[in-house]
Amino acid sequence: MSEKIVVFTGAGVSAESGLRTFRDMGGYWNEYAIEDVASPQGWKRNPAAVLRFYNERRQGVLDAKPNAAHLAIAELEAKFDVVVVTQNVDDLHERAGSTQVIHVHGEILKARSSVDAKLVHMLDKPTIELGELCEMGSQLRPDVVWFGENVRFMQEAEEYFASASRIIVIGTSLSVYPAAGLVDCANSSAKKFLVSPEKQRIPPGFRFLQGTATALVPEVAACWMAGGELPE
Repeated sequence: MSEKIVVFTGAGVSAESGLRTFRDMGGYWNEYAIEDVASPQGWKRNPAAVLRFYNERRQGVLDAKPNAAHLAIAELEAKFDVVVVTQNVDDLHERAGSTQVIHVHGEILKARSSVDAKLVHMLDKPTIELGELCEMGSQLRPDVVWFGENVRFMQEAEEYFASASRIIVIGTSLSVYPAAGLVDCANSSAKKFLVSPEKQRIPPGFRFLQGTATALVPEVAACWMAGGELPE
């Protein structure tokens, strides 16, 4: 059986494809109030503003392309059993070729009923408008997890973290819970790495690799594909 690798990604990976982050300088939360555009309360107050915010983001995702980090992660599947657990709502991992991707915060290219979360559809256009209804007659909303809503697939993700022999965390500040807590589920014997351009909280047992995702992830992937180990 192939060795199991879990790749845990955040906004820093997609930022190198031109997608804005949320918390960094110039991120969305410096421009928008979270409670206005990313909460059930904001949706109730002004659904048109929420739809407009996500329509703009969705177009950005459609215009973006996978970068070298996305492609290197996908290439690991040629030799390893790779599961990508991502906090990102874009589809850049899938477009790069990754086949096992868990979106714990949802997917912006899908819409769902605002009443029944199980009624989900892949969008065939970049916008959701007021008055667009699901088959049960409720307004469609972005299929993303808002603040105050339950993160998805956590048990499944925890099991992958616990069973992987290698874990690499890329482009996340590990500040958004409960998803950030997944690193605590890692097996103590696993080889664990964190890639970030800046110093940040490093979970116990993780080795810090300082640099951008596009610079470091292809190097790590090439080393592993060749059967090597990262130099100390």
